[in-house]
Amino acid sequence: MAYREGKRPSHENLVPLAALLSRETRAAKMEKPIVRYGEAAQSRKGEDYLLINTDTLRLPPNSSTAFSVFAIFDGHNGKAAAVFTRENLLNHVLSALPRGLSRDEWLQALPRALVSGFVKTDKEFQSRGETSGTTATFVIVDGWTVTVACVGDSRCILDTSGGSVSNLTVDHRLEDNKEERERVTASGGEVGRLSIVGGVEIGPLRCWPGGLCLSRSIGDMDVGEFIVPVPFVKQVKLSNLGGRLIIASDGIWDALSSEAAAKACRGLPAELAARQVVKEALRRRGLKDDTTCIVVDIIPPDNSQEPSTSPLKKHNNFFRSLLFRKKSNSSNKLSKKLSTVSIVEELFEEGSAMLAERLGSGDCSKEPTTGGGGGGGGGIFTCAICQLDLAPSEGISVHAGSIFSTSLKPWQGPFLCTDCRDKKDAMEGKRPSGVKVI
Repeated sequence: MAYREGKRPSHENLVPLAALLSRETRAAKMEKPIVRYGEAAQSRKGEDYLLINTDTLRLPPNSSTAFSVFAIFDGHNGKAAAVFTRENLLNHVLSALPRGLSRDEWLQALPRALVSGFVKTDKEFQSRGETSGTTATFVIVDGWTVTVACVGDSRCILDTSGGSVSNLTVDHRLEDNKEERERVTASGGEVGRLSIVGGVEIGPLRCWPGGLCLSRSIGDMDVGEFIVPVPFVKQVKLSNLGGRLIIASDGIWDALSSEAAAKACRGLPAELAARQVVKEALRRRGLKDDTTCIVVDIIPPDNSQEPSTSPLKKHNNFFRSLLFRKKSNSSNKLSKKLSTVSIVEELFEEGSAMLAERLGSGDCSKEPTTGGGGGGGGGIFTCAICQLDLAPSEGISVHAGSIFSTSLKPWQGPFLCTDCRDKKDAMEGKRPSGVKVI
């Protein structure tokens, strides 16, 4: 990022820690929901990994700023990418968030930080030279606000007290996602089925080279960088009636629809609910893949019972016409709209694979919380992805040469280092990815 007129921010712009803690303490007095969770899994390949952390702090050491993280990483072609992502993604997301933010500002900055964190994790893993890959469905629960980022075909659904089920993620399967097929081919990839002897085509649509069925993932350096790590991100605010999240790998979703998974575990506490979802998936399809599920209940503080999420009766059908209040415009039409008895407010939704759109304009008034492995983020220019400090001559605007930057100047931030700019260009098909088809 660049500070205006090349000057560092004055200390007058910094918020004292005591003031931030006081602000957060006042906000904490507002009733926060109770978060309960359960997990269950049956392993076939040993490539599914979980991340569960219910006491991550926005403002250490103030425990009132705690939020919860739940994630599933479904690896393929080995487990290395899934393990690496589980160990590094959260830290990379947090390192991309500016310091000195209120809770509302932090939540507004979170979608952009998720994009940076996903891309940085992918870039670091590919530098290791390993060819495995992983899906990532990454969920942050902060009070009544739920933020979900995903690449691949693991899924997160929301089941509310009215019995309406909504997808908070988008499946990046080439077979099912026309927009992603068009993006991959426009970037230089080829999409087709596996061809066997005699020219017979079998199986799902795949991207060549490599034969991956997914259009987005972390890792997979051998299939071309047009298979991108840029996540779909959705952020919603629940009503004070709460709701239930079901996060699962494709071992669940290949056997159950979103509605069937929600229905299978209604009325059960989170721990038993997760087991029941896995049990139902195995009953229908058998153990053909790693089958992993996390159930998260977001419960009103005056109600120690899990959300009932009972099915709607006929006389309640008119409630399905109630739509969520929309706080910001969405340019992505892939996600199923929420329709619930307790109105859910959409705060953010975006699925573009273009970094110029996802990273947005630079905010010159804040600094990253950490240096992300390279110098503390205190320089005039900082790479928006890897968080390395840059000399003024090194920073390249994410908007430079972009057709999406009509209202921005190419010398405005956010900025990328040379390596991250090269990765951006490769993902958009502007230069060869280095993968050779044999």
